[in-house]
Amino acid sequence: MATAAAMDDRAGSALRPLFIGIVFLGSFLLFLIQPLFARLVLPVLGGSPSVWNTAMLFYQAVLLLGYAYAHAVQRLPFRVQAGVHLALFAAAALTLPIGIRALGGAETGDAAALWLLQLLALSIGPVFLAVSAQAPLMQAWFARSPDPAAASPFFLYSASNAGSLLGLLAYPFLLEPFTALPAQQTMWTAGYLLLMALVALGAFTILKAGVRPPATAADSATETGRRPVTWKRRLHWVLLAAVPSGLMLSTTTHITTDIMAMPLLWVLPLAAYLISFILVFSGAGPRITRIAVWIAPVALLVFGAGGLLTVSQSASIYGLASILLLLIVATALHGTLANDRPAADRLTEFYLWMSLGGVLGGLFPALIAPQVFDWVYEHPILLLAAALLVPARPLTRRIGNLWRGNGLGRTLRILTPPAVLVLGWWLGAAFMAVNTPPVQVAAIAFMALLAVLAIGRPLMFSFVLLNLMLALGGWQQIDISTIDRARQRSFFGIYTIQNSHSTQTRRLLHGTTMHGAQSLDPALSRMPLTYYAPMSGIGLAMQTAPSLFGDGARIGVIGLGSGSLACFAKPGEDWTIFEIDPLMVEIATDPEVFSYVSQCKPDVRIVVGDARLKLAEEPKDRFDLLAVDAFSSDAIPLHLLTREAFETYARALAPGGVLMVHVSNRYLDLEPVVAGIANELGLAARIRVYGPTPQDQADYSYNASIWIALTANEADMTRFTEATGHSEEWTPLRAREDVPGWTDGFASILPVLKPFWKGD
Repeated sequence: MATAAAMDDRAGSALRPLFIGIVFLGSFLLFLIQPLFARLVLPVLGGSPSVWNTAMLFYQAVLLLGYAYAHAVQRLPFRVQAGVHLALFAAAALTLPIGIRALGGAETGDAAALWLLQLLALSIGPVFLAVSAQAPLMQAWFARSPDPAAASPFFLYSASNAGSLLGLLAYPFLLEPFTALPAQQTMWTAGYLLLMALVALGAFTILKAGVRPPATAADSATETGRRPVTWKRRLHWVLLAAVPSGLMLSTTTHITTDIMAMPLLWVLPLAAYLISFILVFSGAGPRITRIAVWIAPVALLVFGAGGLLTVSQSASIYGLASILLLLIVATALHGTLANDRPAADRLTEFYLWMSLGGVLGGLFPALIAPQVFDWVYEHPILLLAAALLVPARPLTRRIGNLWRGNGLGRTLRILTPPAVLVLGWWLGAAFMAVNTPPVQVAAIAFMALLAVLAIGRPLMFSFVLLNLMLALGGWQQIDISTIDRARQRSFFGIYTIQNSHSTQTRRLLHGTTMHGAQSLDPALSRMPLTYYAPMSGIGLAMQTAPSLFGDGARIGVIGLGSGSLACFAKPGEDWTIFEIDPLMVEIATDPEVFSYVSQCKPDVRIVVGDARLKLAEEPKDRFDLLAVDAFSSDAIPLHLLTREAFETYARALAPGGVLMVHVSNRYLDLEPVVAGIANELGLAARIRVYGPTPQDQADYSYNASIWIALTANEADMTRFTEATGHSEEWTPLRAREDVPGWTDGFASILPVLKPFWKGD
């Protein structure tokens, strides 16, 4: 018996690191293929958010399918399931290396989503399915091994999420900055083949050591493991998984829309989500969960009460606080889920229901909310759902006893709801986020005190939290939503129409980023404002177009915005504007909202679709002047700033034509990127940094802007700059050796990323 036990220990010591490596590598590859394939398909379908949403739906659906496959195959005899799984791996390997499988030309309109799903299924569907089954199936295999830890293999899920986290961070911070797409595809193929070999080794090692039945509920040492798996329990698993999944996406949308549209910011919420899994499925998981459950209500109160606020001051701090709140809440809910896991014989079923919850939670903010809400209302809704689900207890027994009985407890139960309703409504009508009056501070503090006392009573706590949210900006958000056309939402963002009485202008905001403004004074309503001031780079270029190209100048513009540039149009000019969002076209062409287009160029041709794809369909030498204005938002469409994109622009320009590129950005220094591309293509390039005077800013709402002009040669550039009358203010571009020109195969924003606090 001692010899058999020693053999088991030796087998276990070999199996544990092997299976940790298998699940780690599988999850690493799974999270690596998503951004990698996105980069591959970007030039084909463009940068529409609907592309990202459709791709995310595919990933979640195939992940669920992979978990369902793992749940089904693990019921087979071990030798059979090992053969089936390795056969799936081998069959999927026939589709390597990963790449775009030809389906003919990309579809547009309503057929684009189906076309993309087919492209994803044919291109990476087989390998994604094979790899996605790793985490649950390898844990089920490990549960059949002689390792002493086989009775509770859930620790492997921490290794799985650690691999996911490393894959998430490795692509933007390690692979993308230092390798081109072909090398990335080769490395992923090598990783896949290594994973297949490790899976085969794992199956062989278990077969050699002897396959054992997994631990059952009767064998489980935990109380939750012994409990029967009922439909109520399964539903609880789904809810505990759904809320953090949805909250991860809603936090991303909230902070990038209403706080700071900083590039790469999406990495942080997803990293916090994965870290929560790593923590709660580790050896210290139960203790970490207890701490998170205790902290979560306080965190929801401190950070979540402002869930309906639109923040402009201290945006970075508020954004980081939102991510910290996500980490705490996700740890509390995922920890509650982990503590309720069944015995190892129900392991794959547990992960199947957990995956279903993740899919359902992601569908709400990704696809449903943009169709239902005109603002990120899904975020506070999910925060309230978290408050209902966190199994919090009263901070002290004495506080818990306050709510019981017929004396003080009855009074609290009766008076708290109407009191917070009245205070919330009063604050909502008068709340001032800056320089808050003392009486409002006192009312907020009283509501917060009631919320603290209500911790441990989920319904009461959530009700008080809801009214705090409504008081701190919520009623104001709802008020905006009731105003016709004041705020609208599409796949491409949230647009708010805002009248400024101090400057007498109507502004178009994309989240918190200005996308144009128009004077409410009829005498000034034709004057382009913000980044398009007459003395800005684009203003000078547009005004010199007639002298450079004649009365019939052909003008192209990428990015419509409020339509400001249309008022530089001269009679007889041929104008075409490319705009990706149909809602933006609706806003800019409605004279009751913005009248630039209707007043100045009502016959303008507007082409709806991704500008790079649509411009490629235009005839060669189509434009004399082409303005690329897709970079005024802080989240740039990268595929419009690559060498291949500039080759498309150059093809569309007539001999002697001028390309104007807008590179104003709070978070990225794009000048060296354009300089690198200009050098590689042999283009002449000059930059104009425009800073309006304080008087111009006050009188006309002019904004500072940076525009780059590019021409085929220096002679054309000299002709252009002299025609503007400010040739000395057009200066050479600043190139950097560490910033090569971006291409479709190689691009990284890390070298040009400014310190994030400069964007506040």
